[in-house]
Amino acid sequence: MPEAIVYGPSLNMLFTSYYFIFVFLPLVWLGYQGLARVSRRVGFAWLVVASLVFYGWWDVRFVLLLLASVTGNFLAGEAIRRSLGRPERTRLVLTAAISANLAALGYYKYFLAVAGFLIGHGINVPHPDHITLPLGISFFTFTQIAYLVDVAKGRSVERDPLAYGLFVTFFPHLIAGPILHHAEMMPQFTRPRQRVFSGTDLAVGISLFVLGLAKKIIIADPMSDIVASGFGHSGSVQFFAAWETALSYSIQLYFDFSGYSDMAIGLARMFGIRFPLNFNSPYKAASIQEYWRRWHMTLTRYLMEYLFDPMALSLMRRFATRRRRQGGRMTAADRRIGIVYVPAIATMLTMTIAGVWHGAGFQFVIFGVLHGVYLSICHVWRTYRLGPQTPTKLTHIGNCLLTYLCVLVGAVFFRAASVPEACRVLAGMIGTHGIEPILVPQFMVSLFSPITGILSGHGLIAAADAMTSGPIYLRLFRLVLIYVVIWLLPNTQQIMGLYRPALGWRSTLGETRLRFHMTPRWGFAIGVVASLSVLLAQRTEFIYFQF
Repeated sequence: MPEAIVYGPSLNMLFTSYYFIFVFLPLVWLGYQGLARVSRRVGFAWLVVASLVFYGWWDVRFVLLLLASVTGNFLAGEAIRRSLGRPERTRLVLTAAISANLAALGYYKYFLAVAGFLIGHGINVPHPDHITLPLGISFFTFTQIAYLVDVAKGRSVERDPLAYGLFVTFFPHLIAGPILHHAEMMPQFTRPRQRVFSGTDLAVGISLFVLGLAKKIIIADPMSDIVASGFGHSGSVQFFAAWETALSYSIQLYFDFSGYSDMAIGLARMFGIRFPLNFNSPYKAASIQEYWRRWHMTLTRYLMEYLFDPMALSLMRRFATRRRRQGGRMTAADRRIGIVYVPAIATMLTMTIAGVWHGAGFQFVIFGVLHGVYLSICHVWRTYRLGPQTPTKLTHIGNCLLTYLCVLVGAVFFRAASVPEACRVLAGMIGTHGIEPILVPQFMVSLFSPITGILSGHGLIAAADAMTSGPIYLRLFRLVLIYVVIWLLPNTQQIMGLYRPALGWRSTLGETRLRFHMTPRWGFAIGVVASLSVLLAQRTEFIYFQF
């Protein structure tokens, strides 16, 4: 059997590492400030070189792959541009370029999984012992495929290879997004009269970076031990432990990706570049559709624009053509097909592809299918107006909790190493592995002895000393406190709203009182958070690095 995909050896260039924070980032920023004053293009060239160094630090072997991808796709874009006006030639060049991108992605990300599946079913195929997965290959591949499609549609004709190279390789987004759109980024790279230094951009960028660093270090990383233990003992994890495992992972994933998104936006802002918003409190969503409009927003935009919309349009055209050939009118049943079934089919296909994009295991397929089913049900519900048009506050809270529960089930598959492991954790969550007794401090058992005696006799509670029960209640208190942060406090974009932290963010002054200003008090607070985060920093990867 082939080995699992492995990653490059070096972890020294994590956004959370001392080397990145205290060496790489200051050198790159100072170099850019100096060179961009001589020439804006020289400054951008410096950023391209720095981004290649950043990427090569993980595994220098893949710098050539990245350069080949950037060069090949730029030349393919030029070839498509020259073919405009000749649809067949345009389609041929576009198909060839996209196929080359997908072939490279498929080899590095899926070849071993497919080979392992075939070998497991008795089909002997040649394969290497292992394949090292180039970090960020999904992100820079999909970014460039979108560019090629838009060139073919006449939306973009980028003639500057330096601007294009920076658009693809700029290190804040290179490894794990956001997935950039050339229409948003190219004007920022080519406008001639942009200030090189802005104190506001630097202060806002550092603050965003620090807030993201704190999310990752202080909230997300401490959850990793509980998550690893729960999934590692999935066959025996009982009711409360299973729920703690699933909830802890949902928190870890939330703050890990939210932290990364803030850090990426903050890093770009330090250089005067605005990234699109990529994360906007998705656990506050009252429907699964709203969830996907808030979670990994640039991926959702990409899926909608380049997968869902073309598939839905194609299906509708096929259906309309068939009806015309049959010489029939559009009936009520036909309209239902167009309004309900076609979007549902396109949604299922899109989300299944999105699941496979995240990984080659069947657990990712189920993750995608689950969300496809969720979205389809939500679409039908809203199409036929099955729910109240103006939900009460209590109904809204119930919708948020139901949405979160659906997301939680999907997250178990997202984290599990296999489908059976995910099923075992979910089985533990419904109590099939047993329900462990709740540990109650001894003094409370004695204080409420008539009641606790009955509960203890039925195995529902167990007396414990402070050393045993204390850590459990501390973990419970931590979970409650984190959910208060998630559901009741403003997010980073609301806090930084006065300074337009990202593209696509519209802020109003009434959104929150906890609003960042350029004041000594805020500077001190950011400094304290930064110091605490740096002191606690560990060399742990971001979860989305594996995709």
